[in-house]
Amino acid sequence: MDCTVILHLAVRSDWETAKLTGEYIWSTRGVTVAHEGYTHCSFESQWRGVRDRFYADLSDDELVLLEIDESLLSSKVVVERLGAAPEAFPHIYGCVEISAVIGERNID
Repeated sequence: MDCTVILHLAVRSDWETAKLTGEYIWSTRGVTVAHEGYTHCSFESQWRGVRDRFYADLSDDELVLLEIDESLLSSKVVVERLGAAPEAFPHIYGCVEISAVIGERNID
């Protein structure tokens, strides 16, 4: 089965809570999907820049990179360049379903 994998950089404590509650509500650091309207994601070539720009004050142990199988999402994924973004990024127009996360990577 072919799948498109997109990535979401998460605060580890938020992700651990989501696995317990069954719901991941975060769009990006400190901002919910309800507020933002979508979940910020990236491709393999982009996530390090996101980490450097928005998460630099957190240690690698405080973060986790979620690997999301786009085909397992119930929400639409749109690759678009919004605002001052330097390039187009994938956005999930909804929350990340726990079942769509096919891998978790430590940051190093």
